[in-house]
Amino acid sequence: MKTYNKVGLKIIDELKVISGEKNVITDSEKLENYSHDELLDQRYMKTPEVVVLPETPEEISKIVKMAVRENIPVIPRGAGTALTSASIACLGGIVVSLEKMNKILEIDAGNMFMVTEPGVRTGDVQEAAREKGFLYAGDPCSGESSFIGGNVATNAGGNKAVKYGTTRKQVYGVEIVTAKGEIVTLGGKCMKDSTGYSLVNLIIGSEGTLGIITKIYLKLMPLPKESLDLLIVFPDLAAAIGVVPKIMMAGISLTCIEFMDNEVVRNCEKFIRESLPHSDRGNYIIIKLEGASMDALEEESLKIDEICSANGAIETLVADSGKIWKARKAFAEADRASSLVFSAEDIVVPLAKIPEAVKEITMMAKRYGMTVHCAGHAGDGNIHAHILKETMPDNEWNEKLHSLQDELYKLIYSLGGKLSGEHGIGYKRVALMEKFANPVELEMMKAIKKALDPNLILNPGKIFVIDQ
Repeated sequence: MKTYNKVGLKIIDELKVISGEKNVITDSEKLENYSHDELLDQRYMKTPEVVVLPETPEEISKIVKMAVRENIPVIPRGAGTALTSASIACLGGIVVSLEKMNKILEIDAGNMFMVTEPGVRTGDVQEAAREKGFLYAGDPCSGESSFIGGNVATNAGGNKAVKYGTTRKQVYGVEIVTAKGEIVTLGGKCMKDSTGYSLVNLIIGSEGTLGIITKIYLKLMPLPKESLDLLIVFPDLAAAIGVVPKIMMAGISLTCIEFMDNEVVRNCEKFIRESLPHSDRGNYIIIKLEGASMDALEEESLKIDEICSANGAIETLVADSGKIWKARKAFAEADRASSLVFSAEDIVVPLAKIPEAVKEITMMAKRYGMTVHCAGHAGDGNIHAHILKETMPDNEWNEKLHSLQDELYKLIYSLGGKLSGEHGIGYKRVALMEKFANPVELEMMKAIKKALDPNLILNPGKIFVIDQ
């Protein structure tokens, strides 16, 4: 692994010249806020040497050029809502927080595009689009707190991915600062582009290892006129997941189709302090329908009710939208209230394999004496399995978690799955990536990293480790 130089007083003084003294953080108490993301496991926390809050791409360019010259890592950071320690200074260096680059630069109604800086909150992007009569379709559960730049850097998914796709499907262009400090725009507002390699898609999901995103071109679409939320309750999760392909094969256009196992339902009910239907034994499928008329949505909801009833549903309800989505989006917060430390596994498997995967994961956890809660995106095979530490001693937790993860991912890959559906690899899953990813695929990724970042300056120690 490459070694790097420390950040000395000379570097700090130069950073103050570049971004202003008020935008350079060296106070230990303030630095602690940047030592972690939502993953609160001490093994993945590291206090940075310095944090800089640039306000322009030109400042970032100067910072990167200085870092190359001085052999110091640069770690881009969004809102810190990730669960993989992707924005942690694990090898030291300069954390570049994009929180002050928080402007919506343009809403181009004629071309149906929004152009933003990376530090705009996803919820604010959605609201700004809605105010102009448009939909921004990206909808991660962390949307009220996550930055749009972080969504792009991890290719965030979310509840509406079954209809609209992940963040990758919403982004047509990015401006980045390269690993050499150059500023370049890739893509833009064109709907089609076969002009060489798709460099935009290479940057999306690269977790700040290939470039620092400074501007984003987001595709908008007309705002749906009507929407309807359904809650279907099943006595067991296998029956709940088993109905999903039958609904999709019926030709019904689903915007969201989510699942929550009964443990999650009861835990979220406790956390939000509101009663949920059939929480004593119910496993949930949550569906959102969107369309031009309520009559059409009600007709589709009747079809869904028929399919679910024929497959063992306890009840199909028109959901209290505010309550049910509040419960679903509280999944991670509810688990953190139960266990400050938990391992958030972001598994993806072929759709039909969800019941088998969840069943096996639950049985594995029981063998290790551990608690696991499962929820996720039933329409695209993305399972969020939270393994809770609770009161387990650190040494026992570390040993058991390592063994459980090893067993878990052997199962997932045997089912045709992958390590991550939408959270990314970050620092947390580097060892798992080395062990389970196809070695040829991994070498291709490392070759791209070396080509675009030959000095290994941008966010080193994330996704994989490169020896030099």
